[in-house]
Amino acid sequence: MSLSRTVPALPVQDIKAAAAFYSRRLGFSVKYSDDGFAKLQRDDAEVHLWAASDRGWEERINLVREPVRSGAESFIAGTASCRIEADRVEALYSEMKRAEVLHPGDRGGAVDTDWGTREFAALDLDGNLLTFFQRR
Repeated sequence: MSLSRTVPALPVQDIKAAAAFYSRRLGFSVKYSDDGFAKLQRDDAEVHLWAASDRGWEERINLVREPVRSGAESFIAGTASCRIEADRVEALYSEMKRAEVLHPGDRGGAVDTDWGTREFAALDLDGNLLTFFQRR
């Protein structure tokens, strides 16, 4: 028995807006989208988005007696991260720089890591962290 590839599922507040962002700014194609879920593809990379849009928690007066537990609360959006392997990370960095999606801590280019990759980080519309890397 063995495992194969993984598909990250990232929480976003607005599926339509997030799917448009991934398409226009990150170069993904929207393969499926509804109000609660989107499937995106770019080359061999697949990303799923799920709606973390439950705002019911904002109206609760006593969170001890009425705990938050839908699992799709809006405050979850933007709290996830994933790593996406690329074969030409420098070219991808240039593309993401032009798209203005780089992480605020960007170091001006992809950097070498102690664990054998060259990588850079970007943020999606909600603030989910996307790290693009190439093995050295």
